[in-house]
Amino acid sequence: MSDLLQFAIEAHGGEARWATVRSIVVSFNFYGALLELKGFPGHRRPTVSIDARNPRTVIQHLEEGDDRWIFTPDRVWIEKPDGWIEQERSNPRGAFAGHVRTTPWDRLHLTYFLGYAVWNYLAAPFFFTRPGFSTRELENHTETRDVWRVLQVTYPDGFPAHTKVQKLYFDEAGLLKRLDYETDVLGGVAAHYCYDPQNFDGLIVPTLRRVVRRTPEGPILSGPTSFALDYTDVRVDRL
Repeated sequence: MSDLLQFAIEAHGGEARWATVRSIVVSFNFYGALLELKGFPGHRRPTVSIDARNPRTVIQHLEEGDDRWIFTPDRVWIEKPDGWIEQERSNPRGAFAGHVRTTPWDRLHLTYFLGYAVWNYLAAPFFFTRPGFSTRELENHTETRDVWRVLQVTYPDGFPAHTKVQKLYFDEAGLLKRLDYETDVLGGVAAHYCYDPQNFDGLIVPTLRRVVRRTPEGPILSGPTSFALDYTDVRVDRL
């Protein structure tokens, strides 16, 4: 494990505390220009529960009613409160083949995208110690006079994530400030900023995330927000 990864894990709560987490439940405001482009306009206020051990996410209240939108890497589905499955899809990542930025999504596309994205957001940086992941520290990055340490993370083949290689930026306290990645299922190049970290039962979680377009010259901070997640409630459930 790299020194920076160890530093970041300790800053966000530590390995020992993470090992006792069964699940995390978060409610948030969800909106953005790309969400509208994909056919889901306006502000949404879902509640999402992730399994801390394996990539599995249960989403509720993306729409009116109590349907459960469930993500796993190999299958997504939407079920009624009584368990009846209304829609399902195997090999959900394959359903994005041929998509471009303007291709509209159906509800199962959104289930897969939001499911894997939020799982990654809430479980990082802890799961980077798993077999198959590799990390290395890059040169420091300066942004608005702040100096951030940069960790490049390479994911195992097939792991559900935005893309295989990502860069994460950490401040002097080891807290996550930014991520850079290409969103494979969207075809976009993104800079993802993290703000307002708060302590929830010993875990440090950024409570506001903003995703913007990124060019070779840098992030377009003055442009539209592609996606925003503004957390209103976070609960950590222990084993």
